[in-house]
Amino acid sequence: MDFTPSEASADLAALTRRIVADKATHDPHGSGGFDAPLWTALGQAGVLDAALPSALGGGGFGLLEQCAVLTEIGRGVAAVPYLPSITMAAAALAEFGTPELVDRWVLPVLRGERVLAVALSGFTASDGVLSGSRSAVAFGAFAHGFLVAASGEVFLVDAAASGVSVRPQATTDHADACLLELSGVPGVSLGDIGEWLRLRGTVGVCAQQLGVVERSLELTAAYAAERKQFDHVIGGFQAVRQRLADAYVDVEAVRLTSLQAAWQLASDRPAAEAVATAKFWAAEAGHRVAHTTVHVHGGVGIDVDHEVHRYFTAAKRLEFELGPATPQLLALGDELAGG
Repeated sequence: MDFTPSEASADLAALTRRIVADKATHDPHGSGGFDAPLWTALGQAGVLDAALPSALGGGGFGLLEQCAVLTEIGRGVAAVPYLPSITMAAAALAEFGTPELVDRWVLPVLRGERVLAVALSGFTASDGVLSGSRSAVAFGAFAHGFLVAASGEVFLVDAAASGVSVRPQATTDHADACLLELSGVPGVSLGDIGEWLRLRGTVGVCAQQLGVVERSLELTAAYAAERKQFDHVIGGFQAVRQRLADAYVDVEAVRLTSLQAAWQLASDRPAAEAVATAKFWAAEAGHRVAHTTVHVHGGVGIDVDHEVHRYFTAAKRLEFELGPATPQLLALGDELAGG
C-alpha cells in the first residue's frame, strides 16, 4: 500500500487544523463538555460532510479522509463528536439507512446541528423493542439519537423517545459521556452491522490517538530542548534522549498500523487482523507516550491546568476505548489461529 496521504486527506487535515486552532475551547479538567461552537464551525466549513458519499451532498470521500480529520481533532484534543457522529453513526445511516433516515438524522449532523452517539453493548432487543443500559457512552449527554447494538442488530433510537434515560457522567478528562438506559424503547433496525461499526470505530480511535500522541511528543521534545538542569538542557541527557527516541518509534508505529487498517477497510479487504494490530499499538504506545510526556515535563506534567495534562488524559481514555491492548492481542491470536 501507499502511505502517502491523498490530496483530499491533506486538504481536509489542514482545514481542520486551522479551525480547531482558531475555535477550540477547553473546559476545566473533569468538568465534562461538548464544544458546540466548534462542532458548528466544522459543519459550516464542510469538514463534516466532505468524507461522506456525494449522493448525500458530501465530498465523495471516505474512511481515509475521516481518519485525517480525526488525527487533527486528536492533536487539538478538541471536544467534538466526530468519531461517533460521523465515522460511525452518519456513515452507517448513509450506507444502510433509508432516504428518510438520512434526511432526518444525517443531514442535520453534517451541518453541525445534531449529535449522534453509539453504544455497542449492554442492550437486548425483542421485536424491535430495546432494553438495557450502558455507561460512559461518549458524547451521549448531548446526543439527539443513538445507534444501539442489541441481539445481533443495530438500532437507531431517538433520545427524545419515551423510555430513554440519559444521565451525564464525568470522565477522567474533560470529555462528555452519559449513562444510557432504555426501557421498552422502539428502535429502527439497520441490520446486522455491529462488526462493521466496531471496526470503523476502532480505526477512528486509532487515528484520533495518533493525533494525541504526535502532538504530545512535539510538546515534550520542545520542553526538553529548553528546560535546564545542572546548566544543561535536559534533552541533552542520554536517558531523556532515549525516552524521546522510543516515543518517536511508538508514534510512527501508531501512524503506520492505523493507516494500514484504515486502507484495508476502505478498500473492502479483510481487516480484522490489521484493526486489532492498530488498536494494540494505539493502546500500548499511547500509554507509553502519555507517561513519557508527564515524566519529562516533571512536576508541571501532573498539573491538571497544564496543557500536557489534557493530552495525558485523552491518551489514557483512547487507550481503553473499544478495547485496551491485551484483548487486541487475544483477538489477533484468534484471527491468526483461525486463518
